[in-house]
Amino acid sequence: MTNIPETGRTPRVQTRLVIVQILVLSLLATLGGRLWYLQIREGSEYAKEASGNHVQQVVQPAVRGSILDARGVALADNETRLVVSASRTDLLKMKDDGKAVLTKLAGVLGMEPKEVMEKVRLCDAETPQPCWNGSPYQPIPITDEATPKQALQIRERAEDFPGITAEPQAVRRYASPGQANTAQVLGYLSPVTDEEIQQAQDTDSPFLRSDQVGRNGLERQYDKELRGKAGVTRYEVDNLGRVIGQAESDEAEPGSNLVTSIDARVQRVAEYELNEAMKVARTEWDRNTNERYKADAGAVVVMEAKTGRVVAMASNPTYDPNAWVGGISAKDYKKLTGKSSNYPLLNRAIQGQAAPGSIFKVVSTAAAVQAGYDFDGNYECSSSYSVGGQVFKNFESQNHGAIDLGRALEVSCDTVYYRLAHQEWQRDGGINPKNKPKDWFYKAAHQFGLGKETGIDLPNEVTGRVPDREWKQNYWTANKDAWCKTGKKDGDYVEQIAYENCLEGNKMRAGDEINYSIGQGDTLVTPVQMATIYAAIANGGTLYDPTVGKAIISPDGKQVTEIKPKAHGKLPVDKQTLAKMDDALAGVATRGTAAWRFGGWPQDEIEMHAKTGTAEVYGKQTTSWFATYTEDYAIVMTISQGGTGSGASGPAVRNIYDALYGVSDDGTINKKNALLPTPQKSLPKIETDGSIVAPKISKDPAKDQQAYQKGPENPADQQQVVATVQEPTAGNRDTRRRQRRGKRRGAA
Repeated sequence: MTNIPETGRTPRVQTRLVIVQILVLSLLATLGGRLWYLQIREGSEYAKEASGNHVQQVVQPAVRGSILDARGVALADNETRLVVSASRTDLLKMKDDGKAVLTKLAGVLGMEPKEVMEKVRLCDAETPQPCWNGSPYQPIPITDEATPKQALQIRERAEDFPGITAEPQAVRRYASPGQANTAQVLGYLSPVTDEEIQQAQDTDSPFLRSDQVGRNGLERQYDKELRGKAGVTRYEVDNLGRVIGQAESDEAEPGSNLVTSIDARVQRVAEYELNEAMKVARTEWDRNTNERYKADAGAVVVMEAKTGRVVAMASNPTYDPNAWVGGISAKDYKKLTGKSSNYPLLNRAIQGQAAPGSIFKVVSTAAAVQAGYDFDGNYECSSSYSVGGQVFKNFESQNHGAIDLGRALEVSCDTVYYRLAHQEWQRDGGINPKNKPKDWFYKAAHQFGLGKETGIDLPNEVTGRVPDREWKQNYWTANKDAWCKTGKKDGDYVEQIAYENCLEGNKMRAGDEINYSIGQGDTLVTPVQMATIYAAIANGGTLYDPTVGKAIISPDGKQVTEIKPKAHGKLPVDKQTLAKMDDALAGVATRGTAAWRFGGWPQDEIEMHAKTGTAEVYGKQTTSWFATYTEDYAIVMTISQGGTGSGASGPAVRNIYDALYGVSDDGTINKKNALLPTPQKSLPKIETDGSIVAPKISKDPAKDQQAYQKGPENPADQQQVVATVQEPTAGNRDTRRRQRRGKRRGAA
């Protein structure tokens, strides 16, 4: 046997051992480095995440603050309802995405399976309403009108309804006290979206996934104050989801209450009278179009003249904001947004734009005086005025001879303003203006606050339009190509206009300025803008920001933040001229175009001022405008395609004043019948527990009616008046309305 020397294997063994040692050391180094990275460098971050994996949050929604009228009556508050909700996360874990469970649930709730399934689908650009636009991780409400029997069925058969809950919850309620709807002013709520959560996460008012947020009106404007802060309880749980302890808890903080300047009784009267005026207008014959007036939309604003506070604001068509509570149905959503709906979600008091017609003449009068024309001078009020072969007629072709500007306002003489505007156009250089034209008529409109927002504390206010040279140039630049493409010199009316606009649509023509002087042409205003202007004339020239919010009161009642009136300008009129305009507008109500609507009004005790307006709109029937004021209030009403100012809107405005001041059939004033003879200055009484005292509501309808008819004798008596406002009743009011309407007559 041959012996193999041991030295022959040693190098290979040693090499292998070294390699193994290197591998082991490398693995240990890698493991050590990884442990250092995880435990030292990123230790705190991973510890935080690991802790989060074992903490579950339970959210307790905050009670949203109430929106109250000036007397403390709830316009929007909360009520407890049985809410049935579905967890989308749990449903998606099922084989059929929960369709079987939702179908079974629909049977219990008496709903269609399709309707239930639509409510739990997520909203996106291609998904129509109804759908869920909140977080997919929070319970999605199916209905907030479940009966106790339905809720019991769901809870007792929990194994048949996985992912479904039925719990009592505080739900928003729009109370409509006395049928005062106030829909467009209040707005509505819907679930917060993920995008909104992200945008608000670094602010002082972040959202939780369970939050409902305001989408319009006061609900949106004061959402931060009303929303409160949800409570969150955090529980420590093990890997099996069992609670092993409570980490921390933040109590829910209820939202603050918003007291508004709205008076629910006056609001109801305003809504009722606007609707009645539109109904009556639809029975009247339009001689221009040979059909009845459509009266398809309207708005009215009742404003305190000395503060700009809004006492009532109505828009028609309207809707029930309760339709949004708990998620809106497809049927209701279509009613509110479909082409045939006429868009009731719009607040036409702040978003409805139309040519103002003759109620604009207060602006033109101020412009003429600024331009150097004597208010008391003589100006020819002929039946027509011709410029360049075009004839501009006075309303109803009346000729009043030589009159001053005050009388021109009283009889609403168009040709006086035609002449003044044409003369100023010529002074500024005509079709080829000077380097710096004076443009008094356009400048005055801007000084009156037109062409921009009034600053009202409601979202989405529009600016209207002052068609000055800058606007005309911008409009021409944007539309020139389209005009030049469609315009024809010998085409129809629209094609001829397009042809002319293509050539010189950026030039201010004589006809432009003439039409503008009487509130026609491209001028657009909103009812709230005109109410602000007429309130300013009433109070001596101050343009106030209209406000609906009056005070924010903390839940405990200890902190009251008043929202004080704020001015944004002064009328460009000296005291002497303003006094003369004031006298002329009083003359409109006593001997001018509105006199037939104010017959028997106690002018010596409550001086009424008015201006009628009838605006022509191409392709549509005329727009009715009626602007008025007393020492206390300014009221402006408009009805689209409603006819003349005094004819359509006049009776309704008169009836609102009758209700405010308690004016009887014979013209006497009965303060016991007055709803609000003077604006209410005080806030509702706050109890020591933070609750707000509202007027007492009797359970006897007869007593309610009697209290409504009586009304308060002064603001100090407000707390004793019932909250329910019945339909503006009393047969004498209906009789009076019929007497006033009489035969429709034309008025500017």
